[in-house]
Amino acid sequence: VQLQASGGGLVQAGGSLRLSCASSENIFKSNAMRWYRQTPGKQREYVAYITSWGSTAHADSVKGRFTISRDDAKNTVYLQMINLKPEDTAVYYCNADFSSLYGHDFWGQGTQVTVSS
Repeated sequence: VQLQASGGGLVQAGGSLRLSCASSENIFKSNAMRWYRQTPGKQREYVAYITSWGSTAHADSVKGRFTISRDDAKNTVYLQMINLKPEDTAVYYCNADFSSLYGHDFWGQGTQVTVSS
């Protein structure tokens, strides 16, 4: 399974970005799709997830500012980010839980988000 993340970039504080994660496998077959982020020297941090039936959850640090969604017809998961803060600067990774189908999950290559103050 290939996951292609895109949409990152440089934005000023208070700005918005929308990340996309396109899957080569039908995402409705997944248990959940997730976004994580990582900064140098730190562990990868959970950001949000969405289940195959549409339930969502977001980390407290992004709640109210980030929204995860999915388009099964396009096999794509999105992360809409508004009111970005410098502390949101990180490489963002998408993760697909296909453990029911393949026995494990898959990771995309990451997309850099940089928020300037």
